[in-house]
Amino acid sequence: MSAIQSEWLELNPSLRAWYARPTNPGPHPAVLVFIEAFGVNEHFRELAERLAKAGYCAIVPDIYHGKVYEYTDFDGAIGHLRTLKDDQVMAEAQTTVASVLQRPEVRGPKVGVLGFCMGGRYAFLANAQLAERVAATVAFYGGGIAPDKDPAGRPPLLGHVNQMQAPLLLLYGAEDSSITPEEHGRIAAALSTAKKRYTLTVFPEAPHGFFSDRRDSYRAGPAQEGWEMTLAHLGRGLGVQA
Repeated sequence: MSAIQSEWLELNPSLRAWYARPTNPGPHPAVLVFIEAFGVNEHFRELAERLAKAGYCAIVPDIYHGKVYEYTDFDGAIGHLRTLKDDQVMAEAQTTVASVLQRPEVRGPKVGVLGFCMGGRYAFLANAQLAERVAATVAFYGGGIAPDKDPAGRPPLLGHVNQMQAPLLLLYGAEDSSITPEEHGRIAAALSTAKKRYTLTVFPEAPHGFFSDRRDSYRAGPAQEGWEMTLAHLGRGLGVQA
């Protein structure tokens, strides 16, 4: 486990990111982290630090631009989610990746991508739109990838699958009523048809949001196993020895 440091970085006048890294000079592989719909809260700052302790430079772009919602404020969080545009989020992700890859302690030329809930959808999209810079992607219960109809009005993402290059790890909970088995099937069919490398895992008795220990939906067993799978997947993609 590495000694770490963490801080806010100003990437440009309109975008900041939470950044955590090992204190030794490295260079270390980097991971771009996409948030849930609640903002860059304490959970995500600690998640970045957890990745740093595992040897990664973790960067979390503040795509909510300073807004943070309590986990009980579902209406506020989803209301903010509805205002996001995919092109803008991907542009901010591209800025974030370019910025972190310029840092002397970071080893390029590619990064890992990790996202949760809303951020799982953005991780899936980034695998396609930032394909030249992505070595591995992990998406926890990414909602809105291939729904029958997205309640937030977001476009489905399966049309981007052919652009993907990096292997995907997709993690879901069997008790997640917002992402159905039929949606799992559509995602798997699209990736298999396009001959992409992916793993799709469903955890029994796990609801949506099972990874965050700040949420009532937290499930310790699936969260720990999902974390171990995440580190193994990122490690393979970025050439990190387990």
